[in-house]
Amino acid sequence: MEPPEQSDQELLRLMLEGDEAAFTALYRRRQGAIFRFALQMGGSRAVAEEVTQETFLTLIQEARRYDPARGSVAAYLYGIARNHVLRRLDSEKAPVPLEPGDHDQGAVAAAGLAAGDDLLGSLLGREQVERVRAAVLALPARYREVVVLCDLHEIDYAEAARALGCPIGTVRSRLHRAHRMLAGRLAAKPRAGFCQSRSLAALVATPQAADGDTPVEGCSGGL
Repeated sequence: MEPPEQSDQELLRLMLEGDEAAFTALYRRRQGAIFRFALQMGGSRAVAEEVTQETFLTLIQEARRYDPARGSVAAYLYGIARNHVLRRLDSEKAPVPLEPGDHDQGAVAAAGLAAGDDLLGSLLGREQVERVRAAVLALPARYREVVVLCDLHEIDYAEAARALGCPIGTVRSRLHRAHRMLAGRLAAKPRAGFCQSRSLAALVATPQAADGDTPVEGCSGGL
C-alpha cells in the first residue's frame, strides 16, 4: 500500500523546516494551476512563466506568513500570483494578446477555457472559444480574476474570496456582473443543453448587462 499523499499544509510545514523535497513536491503540484491563472489573467505565456516563478520565490521568502485559518495553501498561492499579475497589468496598462505559440496545445487548453471534458470547445468550436478567450481578457481585472478563479479553475466562492482578500458577497456580485458583461460581448445563442453546465459555455446564455449596474467593492488593493 502506498503512503497517503501529503497535504499542501504538511508540505509547507516541511519546507519551512528546510526540506527541499517538500518544496519541490508542492511546486510540482501547484505550479500548473498558477501558470494557467497568470496566463488567463494576462494573456501572455512569457508573463505567465515569470509570474509563476515570482509566486514561488515569494512563497519561499514569505511562507511563514501563511495562516491556515485564513484559507488553503492554494488560495494563498493564488493571492500571491494575483498580486504579481496586477502589478504587471498596471505597468502594461492593457493585457497582452496570446502569442501564436500559445495555440500549439490547442486554443481551449492554452486559454484554459474548458474544465475536464472540454465542454466549451465541443459545443462552440475553436472560433467561439477564441471569442470567449478574448472577451475574458477584455474584462477589467476585478471582473476577470473572479471569472478565472470561479469559472475556469472552479474554485468555490469562499476560496476565491480568501485569494482575493474580499468578502464572499463581493465575489458573487462581481462574478454575476462579469457574466453579464461577457454575455453582452459574445451575444451568442445557446445550443441544446447549454445551460446545464457550470462552465463558461453557460455564460453566453446569460442576459445582456444593463449599463447602470454598480459593482460591489470591498477587495483589498483597491479592487
